[in-house]
Amino acid sequence: MNKQAAQSYALLAGAALVWGFAFVAQRKGMEFSGPLSFNGLRFLLGALTLLPLLLLQKPKKGLKASLSDKRLLLAGMMAGTALFFAASFQQIGIIYTTAGNAGFITGFYIIIVPAFALLRGQIISSRTWLGAITALGGLYLLSIRGSDNLLMRQGDVLVLLSAFFWAAHIVILSYVAPKYDFRLLAIIQYSFTALISLILSIVSEPIPMALFTQTASLVPLLYAGIVSVGIGFTLQVAGQRHTRADLSGIILSTEAVFAAMGGYLILHEKMSVEALSGSALMLGGIILAQSGKKKVVTKI
Repeated sequence: MNKQAAQSYALLAGAALVWGFAFVAQRKGMEFSGPLSFNGLRFLLGALTLLPLLLLQKPKKGLKASLSDKRLLLAGMMAGTALFFAASFQQIGIIYTTAGNAGFITGFYIIIVPAFALLRGQIISSRTWLGAITALGGLYLLSIRGSDNLLMRQGDVLVLLSAFFWAAHIVILSYVAPKYDFRLLAIIQYSFTALISLILSIVSEPIPMALFTQTASLVPLLYAGIVSVGIGFTLQVAGQRHTRADLSGIILSTEAVFAAMGGYLILHEKMSVEALSGSALMLGGIILAQSGKKKVVTKI
């Protein structure tokens, strides 16, 4: 492993750690705000967090020239669109499920990323399909609730939908992150996500006054905005500059483990034997699906 690859893996691992504990902040944040308002403010905070870094270390070809690049703006808007849908489905879903569940179900994007490659005509190994089936079995045990054991909880379904958009976000970044200044790309996608979220929140949610009047609400918002978005997503963008989408995905998927840890340690969430078994199967399936793909999927 060369130095550049090692640095990329470390950056992505850092993002996974930050994101895992962000599930706790996101769940606590719903006690004070609607999901769109919370997302809008957290992504706005994330963009503002990066501004000092951008101003202190200007892009090589100049800030004005970079911002006038229509291709950069388009790339940021594409990534921001995927980010908006992913974050929205996840934030709404986390209202109805646990932080641990949300973390593991979100990690299902690691199966979806190679599935996107299949749509492009690439051959997927049998190990990947076996891993997908294993993960699906884990998802069943983790999410099925009720006496009839046939219906997934509403929150788990919404988080599962978000996984498709997280996968799309990873794929988009695998194309655009190596081409542009990662700070500019991050700020554009955060700003775009914040703008859409705040506009929609104005027409669909009450003004979240509690976020501005209660001290207890500031901790989850500041963590979700400054640490999770400003730092976490920037680590992802920087890390994916020199890493394939499929390898990025398996490292980022470890956020599920940190989400479960955070839910247990901070929110005191309990997991049943079925849920623990499902989590283990999902993690095993995710690792199995990725372990044999180096010669199959070279770049997504």
